[in-house]
This record gives sequence, structure tokens and C-alpha cells, in this order.
Amino acid sequence: MAFISPEEINNIRSSVSIVDIISTYIPLNQRGKNYFGVCPFHEDHSPSMSVSSEKQMYKCFSCGAAGNVFTFIENYLNVSFGEAVSLVAEKAGISIKADFLPQKEVKNQKEYDLMALVLKIYQNNLNTEAGNKAIQYLNERKLEEDVRKDFDIGLALDDNILTKLLLKKDYSEKLLVDLGLLNNNDLKLHDVLKDRIVFPLHDLDGNVIGFTARCYLSDIKPKYLNTKETAIFKKGNILYNYHRAKDTIRLKKEVILVEGNMDAIRMYANGIKNVVALMGTSLTKEQIKALKKLRAKIVLMLDNDEAGEDATYRLGNILEKEAFEIQIVRLNGAKDPDEYILKYNAEAIIENIMHAGSFMDFKLNYLKKNKNLNSAVDLAEYIKTVIENLKSNPDEILKEVTLQKLSNDYNISYAVLKEQLKIDSKIKVKTEKNEEEKKKKTTYEKLANEILYFMMNDAEYIKLYQTRLGFFPTKKERMIASEILYYYNLYKTINLADFITYIATINLKKEIMDIIESVRIQELSDEAMIELLEKLKKKMEQEEIKCLKKELKNEFDPNKKMELAKKLVEIKKGSVKVESY
Repeated sequence: MAFISPEEINNIRSSVSIVDIISTYIPLNQRGKNYFGVCPFHEDHSPSMSVSSEKQMYKCFSCGAAGNVFTFIENYLNVSFGEAVSLVAEKAGISIKADFLPQKEVKNQKEYDLMALVLKIYQNNLNTEAGNKAIQYLNERKLEEDVRKDFDIGLALDDNILTKLLLKKDYSEKLLVDLGLLNNNDLKLHDVLKDRIVFPLHDLDGNVIGFTARCYLSDIKPKYLNTKETAIFKKGNILYNYHRAKDTIRLKKEVILVEGNMDAIRMYANGIKNVVALMGTSLTKEQIKALKKLRAKIVLMLDNDEAGEDATYRLGNILEKEAFEIQIVRLNGAKDPDEYILKYNAEAIIENIMHAGSFMDFKLNYLKKNKNLNSAVDLAEYIKTVIENLKSNPDEILKEVTLQKLSNDYNISYAVLKEQLKIDSKIKVKTEKNEEEKKKKTTYEKLANEILYFMMNDAEYIKLYQTRLGFFPTKKERMIASEILYYYNLYKTINLADFITYIATINLKKEIMDIIESVRIQELSDEAMIELLEKLKKKMEQEEIKCLKKELKNEFDPNKKMELAKKLVEIKKGSVKVESY
């Protein structure tokens, strides 16, 4: 495999203007020597992202998002670093090979390759004579050939055909059982999926990781059978159709979230390609994180039954707390989007999407369920529940409108409602503040991060670090400093835009990017670096003195006490370096 060096990658970076690239995705306006735009990485309502043509870097001084042209593309489009480099190279008119990056060994690559092979076997089964009945069933369900190809639909046959074939190819029994392909019953191996139409499940990057299988012969139970959770298949880590839909979602800035795989297939096949399906009726942290990467409005379109209504309320509240913009579609006349399109047409469901309601309007109606609003007790409970729900909503205008509506509809004093929301919100803000205080960095961490940030920007700051400090007492900071020094010794120069390219394939990438994003310093200078180094030295000395005093207090050996006291005096005089924490 032909690789290209970090120098060549940085030549690609320097051949384009970061301002030109970013301005193709978000509008930028020049203010002084820098350009500013609304940051796409958080809920930004005024331009807080600065893009420097001189430094070839971007930085949001609100959320901290920062990096070079590659990291912007990587995070904005939710692609790998290699894909980001390829896209920038393409814009620069530079031809590179798709496999140019030195990749770390992919964990579970053997399992991914095996699942891809199994999918091919299933697809081949469907196109044999043995698959005629299954194809007839799929055609009756309006899943014609083009849909079958788009969604890689296949067929699991009986007679343990998969077991025999894979064992012939020297795959171990343990691996096949661990991946949920085979069962070991009565000391015999059996295909887990047989006589079923199979739909592959993919991870967010498009790797086949499991299958969901549906019976098409009337005498087989249960109707659906899914791959068990394995080393590569964790239901809570994926969303069905995500890998196909993500590019369209980014363009439309809207993701339609449905309940079932067939809903997603039916909508996608009918031209509504910005759709993904839940893997159940809940949302995990990993799934929410994947949705956040799309930076899109969410349209919840769950099943048209009581369970679907309850799930809409529950999931809507979860998404609202995560600051998503949410709209709701409740379909009438069909149980789900699959049935709705078959009964009416795609245009009818698109019309529903275009007229989607707000989540707040849905909540106001939902919370009335099983309540008699002519009863003072039920009405009071309803009002309190609505106000409780308003607390988590960041939209102040929506809060005002909702309170006014409640006041008008139920003849309740607006001032009383406003005061109640104010009291509840104060409690919430106080709780959030306490949580935020827990996450704050220590003085040492803050100083160390700022020094490391300076060092990533210019060789002069590395020299100041070496002559005035020389080491960090904590392991993480020592390792990051070591990477910076390694880079500097290798290339005899350093700047942040190039250094970010270098860290793309090292283990400390996350820790280093955390520093780059957390430090808010805009102007760097020798004087500022020297001041940081002196402050850190003083802090390190204070910590060492504190530790020595504690040791001195607990030490009973007179000789050791004298040694500790002597060391304490020397540290105070500045003649001894502090030790590692």
C-alpha cells in the first residue's frame, strides 16, 4: 500500500485557503484580519467562529471548536481524517490514492470481513431457484429488485448450508458462534437464521455487523429473528440506514426518525432519503452522539398507536434536553409510515412532513391525556407539568408564548405562571452551575494546557519551556510535551495547523485536541509564555511544599525529619526541582 508522508499531507493543506474551503459550507464575513461566521458545532446565534487566513486555523471562542482545514471537514461532514484529506486534495486539484494514509490495524477486521462474506452468500441465495418464493413474497410487499439491491436484502436457506460453507472455509466454530451466525445445540452446529429473508444491519460507517431476519413461510415462528449482540454488534450504538442517509441529511439539514426498519426502507425507496430508524423505542448516548454529528433538525415520525405516542413524548424530551430542534408528525389512517405510503403515496407523507408540528404543541396536547381539565385538581396538575417541561427548553420566546397561551386558555394569571417558571428555573440553573463547577479544571491543569498550547504554535515557546521549566510533574502533560518535542526535533519547526495534521494518527489525538479547543488565548507572546511558566513553577512548588509538610507531620524518624525539613527549605529557596505528582 502506498502511503504519503505528513509533509505531503501538509502540502495539500497549504495549497488551499481555509477561508475559501470553510466559506463553501458556512457564510464568512471579514472583520479586521480574520473572518467570522456562525459556528456549526454548537447552537450559535451570532458569529463566534473566527477563521484566520494567516494561521490557516479556525477557532470558536464560544464552544471551543478548533482546528485546521482537515479537522473542519472531518467534523462538519462527519468523515474520517483520510476522507477529509481526500476531499481537500480534490478541491486543490491534487490527485492522491484512496489508500494513502498509514492506518492503524482496524479492530475486529476479521469479523467485518466475515460478515461481508455472509451477506454475499445470503444475497446469492436470493437469486437462485431456492429464492423464488422469497422473491415472490418481496414483490408482493412492493420490495422490488431495485429496493432489494439498495438494501442488500438476502435469504438464509435451510439445511445448515451456511454452517457447512463457512466451516469448509476454515472459519473456527467459536468465531461463528460468537458472531451469532451459528448455534451449538445438542452438540451439533446449526444456522441461526434459516428459511428467512435477511436484512443486513450496518454500523455508522457502513460495515455489516449483523442481520434482522423475517419469516416468509407461514409455519415459521417467531416472525422476526435478530442477530444477538456481539463484539461488533451493539444495538445501542447504531441507527438503521444511518450510513446511507447521512449525506442527504447534511444537505437537507433534517433527519426523519422512524420506528421500524421497513418504515425507513419504504421511505428511502420512495425518494425520502433523509430517514433513519430506531433500534427499538429508546435512544442511547451513542445514538444521540451520532445524531448530533449530523447537525440537523429532527422530525419524529413514530407509529400511529398509543405506544408510538408515548415514545414520541419520551424521546422528544430526551432530544429537547440535548438541544435538538424537534418537529412531530403523527400520521392518520395508517399504523406506520410503511403502511401509509402503500395506502396513500409518498407525496402524502411528504405533505405531512412539510406541515410537521412543534414538539411543544404536541406536548401540550399529550399532557392532557387522561385528565379532566374541568377539575381544579387535574388542571393544576396539568399546568404544573407543562411548566416543568418548559424548564428544559432554551427558547425564551417559546416559553413566553406558551405561558401566555395557558393564561388565556384557562384564565390563570400570567404573572403567577411566570413566577412559578422563574422559581423552577432558578433551581435548575443552580443545579447546572454546581455540575459545571465539578467539571472545572484545576489551576495546574489550566496553566499546563496553556503552556502546551503555546508550544504547539511556535518553536520559540518550546525553547522557553525547555530553559525555564523543562518538565511536567504529571504523566499526561509529560507525554503531550514529549510529542511536541518529538515533532519539533523531527521537523525543526512547528505551527499549530501542521501539528494538528501530525496528531491525526497518534494515540494522544483526543487529549491534544481537548487542549486546543479549551484554551481561549487569542494573542500569544514571549511575555505571556514566561508569565505562565513562572505561575506553573510556583504552583508546582506549592504542591510539593504541601506534600512535604504532610510527610513531615507524619514522620517520627528524627533523621528523616531533618532530610524532609532540609528539602523543604531548599524548595522554598528555589534550589531544588519539584518531583512528579
